[in-house]
Amino acid sequence: MSVRTAGAARADLVADTALSLLAERGMRGLTHRAVDEAAGLPQGSTSNLARTRQALLELAVRRLAEREARVLALEELPDPRGGRDSLVTALALATHRAMTRHRELTLARYELALEATRRPELRAYFDATGARFRDQLGALVAALGSTEPARHALSLVAWADGLMFSCVAGSFSAEPPGLEQVRAGLEELLDGMFGPS
Repeated sequence: MSVRTAGAARADLVADTALSLLAERGMRGLTHRAVDEAAGLPQGSTSNLARTRQALLELAVRRLAEREARVLALEELPDPRGGRDSLVTALALATHRAMTRHRELTLARYELALEATRRPELRAYFDATGARFRDQLGALVAALGSTEPARHALSLVAWADGLMFSCVAGSFSAEPPGLEQVRAGLEELLDGMFGPS
């Protein structure tokens, strides 16, 4: 293994451990020392990689974006020519995966999003990492005939985020909906935007 590969692997380990700690302990539980301990690294390893708290948070946000891209399967989002049904299928699967199989990752995202409200430098970094998905979703709804793709993309993201929050950290966390229920909700939302399919 090259030094560069080893460095990347160490950065991924530190970032993954930071995300796990955020989900498990919240923002207060995320310290350089806690990451070293949880990752089984020698003391000071995390500090060598990310000197400041801001650098550690940015490392976590970058890794979050990489992992969420795999959960959302951005490269698998449908060709808009596939129509509304393919969009509903893809978004329902992504939303359901995020609140069930990848619950920990979603919790970490909410912790980082809240922290970003208090740290403008993190806010800019956090928002930039989410731009790819927002832009891709805007292009998809535009291809479906939206005359206001930015507003419609916002509505879809807000609906999915609200559902995920309610089912991961809110009052519906004990019984999250099944995939078909998520799909039905998306269909209703799109019916409101574009009329019945």
